[in-house]
Amino acid sequence: MSVKNGKGGSRVRRGKNGVSSVESINFGPLATWVGFNLRMAQESAFQAFSRQSQEIGESPGRFATLTLIARNPGISQTELSQAAGRDKSSLTPVIEDLVQRGLVERKRLNHDRRAYCLNVTRDGKKTVTTMMRCARRHERNLDKIIGLRNRDRFIEILKKLAAGFN
Repeated sequence: MSVKNGKGGSRVRRGKNGVSSVESINFGPLATWVGFNLRMAQESAFQAFSRQSQEIGESPGRFATLTLIARNPGISQTELSQAAGRDKSSLTPVIEDLVQRGLVERKRLNHDRRAYCLNVTRDGKKTVTTMMRCARRHERNLDKIIGLRNRDRFIEILKKLAAGFN
């Protein structure tokens, strides 16, 4: 979906098969609202990364979770949910899936039998390495869109937005 102007009009975006994916839609105030445009940009970037990572069979969300666990051996599920910006209840099925597939191991903590620590397995490390190649390609594509000169400032603004609501 693409927004043409602040008056709420849109231009037609053609998909790969040449069929229009968006007809003329009046977005009203959404056309100029940061939140809506941020969500649309995130969805577009997520879908682009999903297409690149299809060859591996992992989703961008799984990649972020695996990367955080790999970079923080022994991380608790609570710490992971905070770092990933997700509530524990939505992260639990992701962890369960990664454990069942042999990519992550979960162990109870001795000092708190209710809590677990997480580590990637050998297969998990291989998956992270393979997905990292896709992620780097994806980041290069994002850099082409954002522009290398704008990258640091863009990331700074995104982090400011994320921190501003916590």
